[in-house]
Amino acid sequence: MVSKPLYIASLNSGSNGNCYYVGNDDEAVLIDAGLSCRETEKRMARIGLSMGKVKAVFISHEHTDHIKGLCTLSAKYSLPVYITGGTLNGCRFNIRQDLVRPLSGHQQAQVGQLTISSFPKIHDAREPHSFMVSCGALNIGIFTDIGHPCEPLVHHFKQCHAAFLEANYDDELLNKSAYPYFLKQRIRGGRGHLSNAKALELFTTHRPHFMSHLLLAHLSADNNCPDLVKSLFDLHSGNTEIIIASRYSETPVFTISAQAAERSA
Repeated sequence: MVSKPLYIASLNSGSNGNCYYVGNDDEAVLIDAGLSCRETEKRMARIGLSMGKVKAVFISHEHTDHIKGLCTLSAKYSLPVYITGGTLNGCRFNIRQDLVRPLSGHQQAQVGQLTISSFPKIHDAREPHSFMVSCGALNIGIFTDIGHPCEPLVHHFKQCHAAFLEANYDDELLNKSAYPYFLKQRIRGGRGHLSNAKALELFTTHRPHFMSHLLLAHLSADNNCPDLVKSLFDLHSGNTEIIIASRYSETPVFTISAQAAERSA
C-alpha cells in the first residue's frame, strides 16, 4: 500500500518558543505550543497550513518555551492535550480537564491515521518525552531538548524519513560565552541540551539511507551560528537535505513522500 505523504514545518524553534507541525492531507498534530495562540495561527496561515486539520497537541515537557500558548490554543480549538502526569504537574496553569489525555513512556496514541509514539528523554524537566509521528510507512522524529542521545532516541532516529534534531550549541562558542559557569554546566552537563558535535555524531552514525530531510532545531542565540552548524552537517549530508529551524520565523512546509518509504523497504 502506498503511504500518504506527510507535511512538516517548524513554526518556531528556540528558547523563545517551540512548535512543530506534522500532518497528512486530512489531519495533523502540533508538538509543543510555545508560541501564543495568535502567533501560531499567523505563522500557519503564512505557509498555507490550516488549524482545522490540527486534531491534538503533544507536550514534551513543562518549560515555558514549550507550553506558553497551550491553554488558549487548546481551549479555542478544543484540542486534546497529550501530556505526562509529571509534566502536567509542572505547568503553572490549568489545562481544561476534559482536554487532558494522559501520556506515558513507550506509548502510542492514535490521531486519525497518525500514530504518535512517545519515549522518555534525558532533560532537566519533570517527565520529559520525545515523539515520533508515523503514517503508513513514514516516520517523522521530533527530538529536541536532549541532554544525551539515549538508546531509545537512537532506536527511533534510525527509523525516521525526516526529523527535527536539536543542535543547540557549539562547544567553543559556549566556552567563550559570557554565560556564568553554572549555566554552562547546566547546558552541557548531560541533562541540558545537545551540542552540534553530539548531534552530528548521532546523524553520521545512525542516519538511515532513506532520511530525506533533517531540520536542525533549538539553536542557541548566543552559543551557536546557523551558518556554522549548517556547513558542518552539509559536509556529511549525503542525500539528506539540511534545514535550519529558525528561532525567528516559520520554515516552509516540507513534503515527506511515499517514495522515500518505498526505498526503505
